[in-house]
Amino acid sequence: MLSPISTVMLFAKSLLGALAVLVITLLAGSRHFYIAGLVPLFPTFALIAHALVGQERGPEALRETALFGLCALLPYAAYLVAVYILAPRLSLTSTLLAATVIWIAAAALLLAVWTRLHGT
Repeated sequence: MLSPISTVMLFAKSLLGALAVLVITLLAGSRHFYIAGLVPLFPTFALIAHALVGQERGPEALRETALFGLCALLPYAAYLVAVYILAPRLSLTSTLLAATVIWIAAAALLLAVWTRLHGT
């Protein structure tokens, strides 16, 4: 059973996610549609993760988490490059599916390299 504080935190996280979806939806329909691509990069979940890691594991673990977060930009960049290249060539669904597969492959490669280098 979740404690009352955990329940409130879970609800707050859900609200943040819903707010992000709402902002993305509004921006996607506006003349500044491209800003919708910036909203998912707001560090909502990174803030939560960093607060938890910093509190539970300390500053060194927080630094390692931040470094891994920087490396995690590589799979996201691979996804964006795939969308950019495939969008004029494939349907929307095929583009997004292919880009997602590329993200998964890049993320798996990142995890394999990270665990080999860091032994965790």
